[in-house]
Amino acid sequence: MRTFSAIAGSALFLVAAPGIVAGLLPWLLTDHYRKPLSAVPGFVPAGSVLAVGAAAILLHAFARFALEGLGTPAPVAPTEKLVVGGIYRHVRNPMYVAVLAIILGQALIFSSWPVLFYGLVAAAAMISFVKVYEEPTLASRYGAEYETYRRAVPGWLPRITPWRGQ
Repeated sequence: MRTFSAIAGSALFLVAAPGIVAGLLPWLLTDHYRKPLSAVPGFVPAGSVLAVGAAAILLHAFARFALEGLGTPAPVAPTEKLVVGGIYRHVRNPMYVAVLAIILGQALIFSSWPVLFYGLVAAAAMISFVKVYEEPTLASRYGAEYETYRRAVPGWLPRITPWRGQ
């Protein structure tokens, strides 16, 4: 895949997947982002920092797919190379972790139990998808390279020091 196509495909998938999961659905659950009167004041700055930081990580992860992997996160247009640079040296699933952190940030900002519950359901769905589809697919596609990476880099809780493999 050419770089331009990878960037365009990744941008489209960013809007279609995380845009809906971490944007549209929480927006609907929070009454269109109207802040409730019962919002906990200390939660707003914490949630804001969490959501903005996670959004930056999400954009970085999408860029790595397009520029390093020459593909997209969408299963219909996968990367040509296994993506292991940048944030992927700390955690194997930074997109999912970032999306969940954005949802948690919004739950804090809007003091929303429904958004928090939605985040837990989304986490269960993401973990299941990774275990049932992504990991076997990556193992099949990239073989020993992926297995080495999988053993060295945690899937969900980032390691402090970056993996130095490859």
